[in-house]
Amino acid sequence: MSGAALGIEIVVVFFLALFLLHQYGDFRKQQRMVLFGTLLAWYLCFLIVFILPLDVSTTIYKQCKIDHEHTSAPTASPSSNHTAANSSVTPTKSVPTPCYKPWSYIPDGIMPVFWRVVYWTSQCLTWLLLPFMQSYARSGGFSITGKIKTALIENAIYYGTYLLIFGSLLIYVAVHPEWHLSWYELQTIGITAANTWGLFLLVLLLGYGLVEIPRSYWNASRHGHLLIKTYFKASKLMTEKADAEENLEDVMEEVRKVSESIKYNHPLRKYIDTILRKCPVDYQEKMGRNMDDYEDFDDKQNTYPSEKSLVKLHKQVIYAVQRHNRTRVQWQILLQQAIHLEDVAKNETSSTHQFVHSFPSSEPAGWFSRYIYTPTVEWYWECFLKRWFYRLLSVVLTLFSVAVVWSECTFFSTRPVLSLFAVFIQLAERDYNYLYIEMACFITIFFLCTCVYSTVFRIRVFNYYYLASHHQTDAYSLQFSGMLFCRLTPPLCLNFLGLIHMDSAISHQQKEQTAYTSIMGSMRVLSFIANGFYIYYPILIVILCIATYFSLGTRCLNLLGFQQFVGDSEMTSDLIDEGKELIRREKRKRQRIEDGENRRREWKERYGNQREDYTARNRSSHEMKETSYSDTVPPSNTRQAKYSRAGSRAERDCIELLQDAEPLDFNADSLTDDPLDAESGRHAGGRYLSMSSSRSRIFDDV
Repeated sequence: MSGAALGIEIVVVFFLALFLLHQYGDFRKQQRMVLFGTLLAWYLCFLIVFILPLDVSTTIYKQCKIDHEHTSAPTASPSSNHTAANSSVTPTKSVPTPCYKPWSYIPDGIMPVFWRVVYWTSQCLTWLLLPFMQSYARSGGFSITGKIKTALIENAIYYGTYLLIFGSLLIYVAVHPEWHLSWYELQTIGITAANTWGLFLLVLLLGYGLVEIPRSYWNASRHGHLLIKTYFKASKLMTEKADAEENLEDVMEEVRKVSESIKYNHPLRKYIDTILRKCPVDYQEKMGRNMDDYEDFDDKQNTYPSEKSLVKLHKQVIYAVQRHNRTRVQWQILLQQAIHLEDVAKNETSSTHQFVHSFPSSEPAGWFSRYIYTPTVEWYWECFLKRWFYRLLSVVLTLFSVAVVWSECTFFSTRPVLSLFAVFIQLAERDYNYLYIEMACFITIFFLCTCVYSTVFRIRVFNYYYLASHHQTDAYSLQFSGMLFCRLTPPLCLNFLGLIHMDSAISHQQKEQTAYTSIMGSMRVLSFIANGFYIYYPILIVILCIATYFSLGTRCLNLLGFQQFVGDSEMTSDLIDEGKELIRREKRKRQRIEDGENRRREWKERYGNQREDYTARNRSSHEMKETSYSDTVPPSNTRQAKYSRAGSRAERDCIELLQDAEPLDFNADSLTDDPLDAESGRHAGGRYLSMSSSRSRIFDDV
């Protein structure tokens, strides 16, 4: 098994990163360079997390061999041996515990090279390549050269800042008479600076995740609270969806004006065609119908936009289309969640213990739904077992969070050992239970990464950075997440090694170092960071956890005008009522569509066979000879027989069913049948409370 565990984990982690990228990115539409850069960044970060427990077990085995050699080596001099031989007391000899090689042992020389490649590749990605690729993907240029030029200009300040800091450091080291730093020490200073920046952000994200993740699972067990929060999200998302539609209409209007002004034989027409290909299909068809390709352009009479303005318009089109598609997909997903939660609330009081859906799936049930996940099993899971499972999981995660907070505040104490994770690892180290050591390390790192990475996936910086599932994340957000992962993972792993006392720069113990720590270098070069910042800054996590528990950040954002879910707020109650009304209208709209489909299906089943028989009889009658047909049936009777069914009452009812003429669904508060349709406008009394002004005439200029 030597090295086999390393190879297996490398393959498994790759498919895990590929699966997550498939959930958030779009393989068909996004650029290959963006997908490759994000996949590589995520893959390297996940690789560090999964391989580090193997490094810990291998290091413990090496330490055991070193201790065994020191214990069994003879240390007494000949004179002392002669004295001991003449003595009447024979000293007892302690037999050292034999060292067993772990099943996942990695041979010497592999891990240092592996960590060096992984670490420096991730650092080149996060500080050099990903910022450049981020600007490249967001650029509205029409050629590769134009995009590269724009990316270099946008990152000039970014790269210049790093060069200025590094140059100032070199000048300071060269002038200082007492400092004679080698290349290795300069490299360590650079690694320390990067890890210090990452640790600063790591503690902020970890303090939020340690409280919010257990609380989110506890709230998920409360169906009433979850349904109310879903109504609140629906109200906010509808506002964002309306804004996205309005923004798209404005941008499409600009595209239409530019497209009409630049004719087919203009030099800039190829740029217009590139912009039009990024527009939605219905807008492309509308603009194509209004285009007169036979009219030549005249430079003297018309003013044409510049190439720079077209680049800006191209960038606006990409952003507007992506945001519109994202809000539309998110609205359908949130609507499905709200309907499911309402179904759970209705089925909780069911005496038949059969889960009934308001809108059953039109697709045929698979073998899993027919034989395993039956309606009875679904009822017991959704209405009874699921809430208790989430509560138990929340309690377990809370205990983990308390252990992490305690260990972060006490991991610098080695005598006595106060860090809980260090105690667990040292207990397993006595018996050389390598499997337990690796599982304990993996679970701890996985929990820390879940708290940090989930916060990265949840945070949203206005509309510039937002990770949305179901293939709705844009290229800028994907690469920004890759940058954050590469900057957060190395300090997170160093922090974990400090928690289990495997980092001698913090624990000050003469022990065998892990290969990962040897790549990081000795932090004693900068003693004020190793003995000060790395030890005492993580204690700040206590304050952050308290602030997150009392939702101080959410309340501050709510006071600043950013609508947040606060239970005792009047605005929150209004938005909940608004979201509930939106979900009710969407359900009614979906019910009408389903009823129409049922009526069509019923008509086909009832009248389909009769119509086929009548058509067959008609065809056979036309095939008869004209003479015999004239002798038996008069022409008037023929026409009457031919069109008798079409004029019957049953046929007229069928025609009305096919037309599916539905009455308007009037409401006392609003006269519009479907307020979600942007083109129909909104009544003043039904205006969304989350909007600042009326949106009743937002599309009049189109």
